[in-house]
Amino acid sequence: MDEELLGIGAFAARARLSAKALRLYDRLGLLAPARVDGGTGYRFYRAGQVGRARTIALLRQLDMPLAVIAEVVDADDGATAADRLDAYWANVEARIAGQRTLAAYLRGRLSGRSSEMYGKFVVETVDVPGQVLITETRHTLVDELPAWIGASLGRLEEAARECGGMTGEPFVVYHSEVSMESDGPAEACVPVADEAAAREWAARRGRSWETAVRVEPARRLARTRITKAQVAHPQIMAAFEAVEQWMAAEGLSPAGPCREVYFADWDAAGAEDPVCDVAFPVS
Repeated sequence: MDEELLGIGAFAARARLSAKALRLYDRLGLLAPARVDGGTGYRFYRAGQVGRARTIALLRQLDMPLAVIAEVVDADDGATAADRLDAYWANVEARIAGQRTLAAYLRGRLSGRSSEMYGKFVVETVDVPGQVLITETRHTLVDELPAWIGASLGRLEEAARECGGMTGEPFVVYHSEVSMESDGPAEACVPVADEAAAREWAARRGRSWETAVRVEPARRLARTRITKAQVAHPQIMAAFEAVEQWMAAEGLSPAGPCREVYFADWDAAGAEDPVCDVAFPVS
């Protein structure tokens, strides 16, 4: 069978990869040789493996991690492989969109043109009626925050079915700063229709998830709408600062902790789609 095989040098040339890369891909289980000489350890490859090798090389040009490449090239069929590539690239585009927003935020800070940056946000006031809220509170650092928000709001939205249904948009209240050094706490909130049912639900839950029921009075909010890309920290800080600056210019004072109000389907939204209002209660 040796005549049907290519030595590592010839195969590397045909696949447009280095021998070092081929040894790495073998070690990681991405591209195993067809045969390894027991005496010399020399690797041999089939000509039919060239296509897989070139696909791996092209995926690496997308800065795709090797573990993700393995998921793509080991897919059961081409459609599944393409879906896995699409999922990876969607995450790349979301990250780039977030980095683009962060770069603009930092550029404004470093250049001293913060007022110009804040001017890109449209701030308005809106009146919100009193609401019965089921809540979940947690001390969390900023790197854990996105996962916790999604999970906690998901739990509360499911629980809302036991409490007469949702009557408004879910939101997260920051009772203290959440950053790499400060852990809040943050409070996930879902408005519901039936206060008595909500209190029964909270009593059954106990303190396992720091759940509670509270009645929030009617409020006026100063808010600005941001995209999915802008929600990431620290990009979102520009939105909070823009609202604070607008409040000061309008002679308004904060009347409670700041919040993020989520009004769109997060999973279905693209990086540039509006998904969230950054808001402060004002008086």
